[in-house]
Amino acid sequence: MKILVIGSGGREHALVWKLAQSPRVEMLYCAPGNPGIGRHARCVPLPAEDLNGLLDFAISQAIDLTVVGPEGPLTMGIADCFRQAGLRIVGPSKSAAEIESSKAFSKSFMERHRIPTAHARVFREPEPAMQYARDHRGPIVVKVDGLASGKGVIMAQDETEAIQAIDLIMRRKTFGEAGNQILLEERLEGEEASFLVFTDGKSIVPMVTSQDHKRIFDHDQGPNTGGMGAYSPAPVLSEALQEQVLREIVRPTIDGLAKEGRPFQGILYAGLMLTQNGPKVLEYNARFGDPETQVILTRLESDLVEIFEALTVGALDRIRARWSPKVSVCVVLTAKGYPATYESGRPIRGIEQAEAKNGVVVFHAGTVLRDGNLVTAGGRVLGVTASGRDFHQARELAYEAISRIRFEGMHCRMDIGLKATRDLEGLKATGGRHDHSG
Repeated sequence: MKILVIGSGGREHALVWKLAQSPRVEMLYCAPGNPGIGRHARCVPLPAEDLNGLLDFAISQAIDLTVVGPEGPLTMGIADCFRQAGLRIVGPSKSAAEIESSKAFSKSFMERHRIPTAHARVFREPEPAMQYARDHRGPIVVKVDGLASGKGVIMAQDETEAIQAIDLIMRRKTFGEAGNQILLEERLEGEEASFLVFTDGKSIVPMVTSQDHKRIFDHDQGPNTGGMGAYSPAPVLSEALQEQVLREIVRPTIDGLAKEGRPFQGILYAGLMLTQNGPKVLEYNARFGDPETQVILTRLESDLVEIFEALTVGALDRIRARWSPKVSVCVVLTAKGYPATYESGRPIRGIEQAEAKNGVVVFHAGTVLRDGNLVTAGGRVLGVTASGRDFHQARELAYEAISRIRFEGMHCRMDIGLKATRDLEGLKATGGRHDHSG
């Protein structure tokens, strides 16, 4: 088979890395790709948002299967274009992807289908939003309606911070048109977790659980980012809780979208808060998460090509995914200044030495080759991913590998996976019981 992957980040590197392991693959392309991806696939100089260029390439090269990584092309309707041309593609239609591209839509969708989520109000003008924040007084979550690369959520501790956030988004247009509408949402308390599934619009194949770290600094301090690291499994998501999430959230979501004429085919990601009153949806993504993909796919033992092929032809009910019992931890290395304005063009050294450790894979996110030298070219530069028999071993491997990598201004969190260890200890102390109940 000839396969095309669209995107250029760590998520896409993980997808290409896993697809390249399949004996079914004859030729693997990635548009636009990155130097790490170039080790496994032929990189094609086409932007992920160039739908016509990508379609022409897929037709000219007789691509058998296309896999979309980032949200941008999906919300532009790339899956519709490819399917209309008779090409198989992994990813939802533009209308189904609105579950990610508009938080206002997804919130109203959840209310219509009684899917548990935080209460929220939608505002199109700053003044009424500010008045609502004054009346609310306590902590509140301010969210931009549109896509903001994982950074469009501000946790306001009080009305002053909420008003500042509203001004930042709606008046100063920090997030551009994505902030034309905002949501003011109640702040949920509990543990966050990520739950991803493959779906052909009817059948659902759950992936192993994962948990990411959004804040830039240790102990969840500082501003939100696209993701500073992740681990799998997430101990807080017991088997009973996973069944509850499938029953109360994932199945109603897939069925609800189908009923509304938006059948969803691809990867559905539910970002969850595990509250005292059961799991609730914080957000949906219409694709793989980043860096969750890195820890999930390093645990997948099944052939990813077979899963994707079944997904595109409505035969996912025949698939039984196999997963490694090992633990996987991914630590993201970022450029100086991220998540604000960051430096680029800094030479990177030590990746080969880092990958010399058994069980370590370094996924490229923001890198380019300049005059034959690998340099930084993004806020999130690399995702150092390690597998081990337990969290202690996986963390030790990851951080030992990181100690071999160097670039000027390099930053990473030092606590990725520590929470999982604490959660496991808490479970042992309570005999495996969780405090979260439905």
